[in-house]
Amino acid sequence: METIYNAIVGASTDENFKKELTKTFNKLKHLTKGKTSPKFNLENHKGGNTSLDDLKGKYVYIDLWAIWCAPCIAEIPFMKELEKNYHEKNIEFVSISLDEKKDYDKWKRFVTDKQLGGIQLFGENGMNSKFAMDYALESIPRFILIDPKGNIVTGDAPRPSDEELVELFTELGI
Repeated sequence: METIYNAIVGASTDENFKKELTKTFNKLKHLTKGKTSPKFNLENHKGGNTSLDDLKGKYVYIDLWAIWCAPCIAEIPFMKELEKNYHEKNIEFVSISLDEKKDYDKWKRFVTDKQLGGIQLFGENGMNSKFAMDYALESIPRFILIDPKGNIVTGDAPRPSDEELVELFTELGI
């Protein structure tokens, strides 16, 4: 990543472009495999708050989604199947809603009506939630896998519908 960044910056004469690229690069270089994951502490649908630190000791598969996002909703049946298949394994499934505050009640009803499993959290500021910003989120759905020590396995994990996800879980011994 650094080699590509240096080549592009060296070849560009557009100072604004270089400034924006440097800003993005500096954010992304902290999101590589093995680095400590950015943290969250968010409201849990079941009550109280849940933080990433609460989940240490297990892999954490994070789904960043919203009720208005059709591709996110399309992943729900696959996520439910994963949760069922990995129920007794060393992994937690966490869904963080990036809905706006005005849609909080809609989110609560949606989670209840659709009987969503795993840990359901509400992001504190929609797409501008700190955790989403820390992961340089540009679109959803987005999936992240964190190891039991709180380090990034991948900041752009395969979707639940992608067979590569099960391969990754198997590779990791989950």
